[in-house]
Amino acid sequence: MTRAQLKQRKRDDAATRLSGVAIPTGAAWATQLRENALARSLEMGLPTKRDEYWKWTDPSTLTALAPTKAEVFDPQEKPFFDGIDRLKIVFVDGVFDADASDDFAGEGLEISMLSDALNSDIHWAKDAYGVLEQAGQSPVERPLAALNTAFATDGVVIHVTGKVEKPVSLVYIHENETSDAILHHLVKIETGGEVTLLENGPAAARFNKVLEVDVADGASFHHIRAQGRDHERRAATHIFARLGSESLFKSFTMTANGILTRNEVVIELLGDDSQAHVGGVCMGDGEFLHDDTVFITHDAERCESRQVFKKVLRNGATGVFQGKILVKDGAQKTDGYQISQALLLDDDSQFLAKPELEIYADDVACSHGSTTGAIDEEALFYLKSRGVPTVEATDLLTLAFLAEAIEEIEREDIAGDVLERLEAWLARRKG
Repeated sequence: MTRAQLKQRKRDDAATRLSGVAIPTGAAWATQLRENALARSLEMGLPTKRDEYWKWTDPSTLTALAPTKAEVFDPQEKPFFDGIDRLKIVFVDGVFDADASDDFAGEGLEISMLSDALNSDIHWAKDAYGVLEQAGQSPVERPLAALNTAFATDGVVIHVTGKVEKPVSLVYIHENETSDAILHHLVKIETGGEVTLLENGPAAARFNKVLEVDVADGASFHHIRAQGRDHERRAATHIFARLGSESLFKSFTMTANGILTRNEVVIELLGDDSQAHVGGVCMGDGEFLHDDTVFITHDAERCESRQVFKKVLRNGATGVFQGKILVKDGAQKTDGYQISQALLLDDDSQFLAKPELEIYADDVACSHGSTTGAIDEEALFYLKSRGVPTVEATDLLTLAFLAEAIEEIEREDIAGDVLERLEAWLARRKG
């Protein structure tokens, strides 16, 4: 089949899949944006394993008409971030739960629901909804994100005008075994503003989420998420970010369990002296596929980006990393760092990586690396010779392997919580 024939088949499949599915109603401008997103989705077609950036991850369950049943899982542990003073916003199977959420009021912060914004004739979201998502479709198409823009009805719209001390916490609860959640969040941080966004929970049986973040000059965005431990959940998440001069973007993700997780991050550094750090750890066991796909574009001078991803895999689990740093002409003094590593705890698991650099400036410092391996036998032997039992020694080396990624979290209390969860995952492995 030729490339043109494959493209046409994808379009035909998308037309069939979406026939008879009406976009949600809303204000005239919102309807126009949704129609545009739907048209883009139909033009791109649905993703398949024959696409270059989907060749290691089968998207069929993410694009099927109905979600695959996912049993609700009780982790029997306190929720992530439970001990942190935060502004909590709760979604149950992708639907906002006002009774379980806190009051939205906060100094330097304005929060509204996406449904209210898209039904308002006048709202700042008119100039933001889907803008970064659409910009992030080139050079790599991301049709699931366009579908999200077309059909999302729930999410939060956050406008930050100052330095917000209390984190905004999005809590995702999964109660229905066949729930199909689509959430779209907008975050706009004005000059000099700062906010921390927390996310935790499995969300739904199938979850499609888009987060668009516009970080103005001198502003800062901190993001930490813990994707829920439901064994059978499937998720496709997308982060699109745009950075102004001297701004900061930091995002960290922890994932444990889940049959299929695809996390995409697309960042544009458009202002001089900006920084973007993206990191994550995942712990996979058995029927588990975790895919981090990252694309960072440097389009300004003296900018820094870091990609640090670590995966621990066992019992046939699969990890995927596809990361790219694009340095455009004129983006001098760029500092780009990328590392992806996997620790395989048995011979049945696998790690598939595609690190990329594309550089058009001549005064840069960019590096990338990717490694896969088992526990260091010499280090293990040393610990055992000092009286440490084999299992405990293996756990210590595993946590040491993950340390570089966890260090990307600035708040010590949150980093400590992440470390405790990872230790608990290793403890359960002993059982």
